[in-house]
Amino acid sequence: MEKRATIKDVAEAAGVGIATVSRVLSGGSASPGTRERVLAVAAQLDYRPSAAGRNLRQRRTGGLGLLVPDLTDTFFGLLAEGVLAHARSAGEPVVLGSTGDDPEQESEMVGMLLEQGVDRVVAVPSGDAESWRPAVRAGMTVVFADRLPGESPDQDAEGPDHDLMLLDGLPPAPPARPLDTPAVLADDRSGIRTAVRYLKGLGHRRIAYLGGPGHERRVAAFREAVGAPVDEELIVFATGSRDSAYAAAAGLFQSRPDLSAVVAGGNALGEAAVLAARELDLRVPRDVSLVMYDDVPWAELCSPPLTVIAQPGREIGYRAAELVLRAGARRPRTVVLPTELIVRGSCGPHR
Repeated sequence: MEKRATIKDVAEAAGVGIATVSRVLSGGSASPGTRERVLAVAAQLDYRPSAAGRNLRQRRTGGLGLLVPDLTDTFFGLLAEGVLAHARSAGEPVVLGSTGDDPEQESEMVGMLLEQGVDRVVAVPSGDAESWRPAVRAGMTVVFADRLPGESPDQDAEGPDHDLMLLDGLPPAPPARPLDTPAVLADDRSGIRTAVRYLKGLGHRRIAYLGGPGHERRVAAFREAVGAPVDEELIVFATGSRDSAYAAAAGLFQSRPDLSAVVAGGNALGEAAVLAARELDLRVPRDVSLVMYDDVPWAELCSPPLTVIAQPGREIGYRAAELVLRAGARRPRTVVLPTELIVRGSCGPHR
């Protein structure tokens, strides 16, 4: 049997010390020339670091945690694929969990990961910044993907509930301090703005927004894009379930028959809008134009195919895993990846 290459073999072939090889392979600092030489030699010798030895030195069990709200959601599946791809190349196993967009369940999962010695996590957060602060203080390395903690659809909303909060005469609680934690996000602002501008160019003025949990940035971008005064009745929210999304979409169509276009803030919301329009005999795009955030395979199979704001789900996951496994090295605080408006057949001129 052929002898397996060791870190000493790599160091001798590359003409560097063992510590330098270890630093390069763990993502630490090194000159570009040294890094390239070490990686080339390691690949040539088919060197694979011992996960057990590495973890004993670092006093961790190894592995990477990945927490997403819903494993059946196409976008989160793509994000998970990206995380798994990078973790595989780094020789790290992945512990995968679905939080159901429930902050309490998320907190329990984070605790279990810490107990198991998994101290690096990529998360699509469900809780707020305060719910993540104990994990960060405990030494967990966290990179957020797709959204930031503390984003909720009604975070900045005003109305009857807002007034009731002030009845006790106390000022509202100050906002939580943001966590100094890296994140990989899509450029929601540009994506929503481009979609609204496209609909306005088709003559639409009563444009509605159908939102879900976790993307206040998209809602803010929509309000900014439609311009003042904003018709708040045209901005509705669902919880994370598909039933809630359908109810929100159907309620929107029935309560505001004057709307002419809808921007759905996610693929589950877009699916709900398509189903609700069909049930209510609304023709797309003749009666209502529709733009969906997320490009998923079924979007092209719809009749007509859906116009979408495409975001790079797999790349978001890959880059997040890359960041979380680069602990100790210089890391960017936030990575923002571009979106793209893909025009298909679900939008038409306002009649």
